[in-house]
Amino acid sequence: MGTTVYTLDVEGYAPEIVALTRPLLARWVDKIGATLHVIADRRFPDWPPVYEKLQIHDLARRRGDDWSIFIDADALVHPDFFDPTNHIPRDTVAHNGCDMAGMRWRYDEYFKRDGRNIGSCNWFAVASSWCRDLWRPLDDLTFAEAVERIYPVQVELHSIITRDHLIDDYTLSRNIARFGLKFKTVLQIIKETGFSDDTGFLWHQYMLTPAQKVEEMHKILDAWKV
Repeated sequence: MGTTVYTLDVEGYAPEIVALTRPLLARWVDKIGATLHVIADRRFPDWPPVYEKLQIHDLARRRGDDWSIFIDADALVHPDFFDPTNHIPRDTVAHNGCDMAGMRWRYDEYFKRDGRNIGSCNWFAVASSWCRDLWRPLDDLTFAEAVERIYPVQVELHSIITRDHLIDDYTLSRNIARFGLKFKTVLQIIKETGFSDDTGFLWHQYMLTPAQKVEEMHKILDAWKV
């Protein structure tokens, strides 16, 4: 019971990055009274490594999570970041922010019926035991069929991002629409509380190379004074 914070570290992901992100993540997990669980084994070996995030659908049930939070291994968490589960109803899922779904995905009946146009930025994702469908693996599309519906935006096409790298964002976007999951962002929570986020509680730049990420992370850590 309680909250589990998940992160993904399969196939020895960028240890030079994890060395910078993991200590801050562990510090924040302790602060909010949660448990850290590192997903290290492959369950979907024929899919891109990012799809292993979908293991949370079963892991959360087996572990008995009240709340599950996922944070990418290359995301920095400021020590002052609050516990988002204190600000989200159990019937609502959350990301740090979101994209406009129609810019990145070809719509099917679920997106059209839902009408909210929510594009998942699931490098940071929160859901209670009521909403584990957020991480439900695709059960009605093949990998090829899903990738065929993914269209990276232009800035992504000029970076390291490929269509299949966005399979996790697509899957969570579709699940939000398919299951009608209520949705909120950390940025909305900050605005509603009237707090001025001068710190930038979460940092994540997915289009950089590992070397570029390390360089930028050192700048962020210096600015955060940690």
